[in-house]
Amino acid sequence: GGASKRSRSRSKSRASRKGSTKTKKTPAKKRSPSNVQQQPEYEFFGPLVGPLGIVVGLPAVMYGLYGFCGKHGCVSLFPFESPKPQLPETLLSLEGFLVYLGWILAVALLHICLPANVKPGVTLTNGKQLQYRMNGLLVYVVILALLSAGYFGYDPSIFGYVYDHFVELITASVLTTLAFSVVLYAASFRSKAVLCAKGGNTGSTIYDFFIGRELNPRLGKFDFKEFCELYPGLIGWVVIDLAMACKQYEVHGYVTNSMAMVCLFHGIYVADALYFEKAILTTMDIVHDGFGFMLLFGDLAWVPFTYTVQARYLVDHPTQLPHWVAAAVFALQTIGYLAFRGSNLQKDRFRRDPNSSQVKHVKYINTKRGTKLMVSGWWGIARHINYTADWLMGLSWCLCCGFNHVIPFFYAIYFGVLLVHRDLRDGEACEHKYGQDWKRYCQIVKYRLIPYLY
Repeated sequence: GGASKRSRSRSKSRASRKGSTKTKKTPAKKRSPSNVQQQPEYEFFGPLVGPLGIVVGLPAVMYGLYGFCGKHGCVSLFPFESPKPQLPETLLSLEGFLVYLGWILAVALLHICLPANVKPGVTLTNGKQLQYRMNGLLVYVVILALLSAGYFGYDPSIFGYVYDHFVELITASVLTTLAFSVVLYAASFRSKAVLCAKGGNTGSTIYDFFIGRELNPRLGKFDFKEFCELYPGLIGWVVIDLAMACKQYEVHGYVTNSMAMVCLFHGIYVADALYFEKAILTTMDIVHDGFGFMLLFGDLAWVPFTYTVQARYLVDHPTQLPHWVAAAVFALQTIGYLAFRGSNLQKDRFRRDPNSSQVKHVKYINTKRGTKLMVSGWWGIARHINYTADWLMGLSWCLCCGFNHVIPFFYAIYFGVLLVHRDLRDGEACEHKYGQDWKRYCQIVKYRLIPYLY
């Protein structure tokens, strides 16, 4: 809750945690090299079955979302019916690879060349404090401006490419992230001075490849992890949404209010993440987790190609919401966003200065570690009220598609599972960190996610 290091609860970011369940931690066999931690603990049914299952299973889910929901039909709720899954004849193409890799390189060039603020990260276990270039919002605005110029000044039909070659782009993302993960794992052995993540330096090849062995892989000053977490995947999510809106207009001659709302909601969500880019520097992804397949696949494949499921659905199943339904969905999105941003701002302000006028009214308990845990305000409602608010926003995106089919609700279903898992994982970490103080905190803030229910 107030003690959590996360200032955002994105899905943006952690592929294998989406829909995964934490397993009982399994001690690994001891290895002789001194740079391998002794008696490591595994997550995700590691060290072998879980990681391999996720590496194979998550791409299968991406293809399944397309195969079971498209212009040929979609899994329906009432009555429950499922179309015969269909995939296009071409699953892999050189053109798809070039488009996908060109997108990542273009975003990287903008990140490198555009003006940026340089912010320090947290002090690492080796005593170093890395510096990060931050210009995510500027990159986002420039890309949207360039795309608008291309649409209105060149050829609007080119944006239909994303819809027409969607599976080819999925394949490119899967193979690219898999290959890059291999490179990252191999590169982590280049020197004994490489700082490894505690959880990714177990000595188990498959598990360390999956979790990520090196903590902060860089090329010069270019930080791969921070870049991938916030730039090509998140911005690509919005770009794909807009491309789907263009395709809907091309096919049907109009853009539905539901498509407009999906694009608006997602656009605001990503803009918020990039405006508060500095907050990522204290998250578990940056501070504790290695950079391997788990994060890389989530950032560059899962986020842009599964978070856009609503927009792609609306191309094939255009839905014009009644005004009162649209208003209700908009209200739910607004409530979720205000709670999400309000709780995260309160936490960040309290962390910086608990005596400031903005948070001095917040009650807290002191811990033996010398830190404070908030027990009122947003963080007195539930230990992870920001997670709950994040899920409400996600639900509003799904509701834009109506109730005829189930696939558009995939995000709300899996994200709910993810957040419960994340809450349990954070709770265990905080209990280990704060001991009896955490138990005392839980007696005051009784609910994890939903007041009076959970």
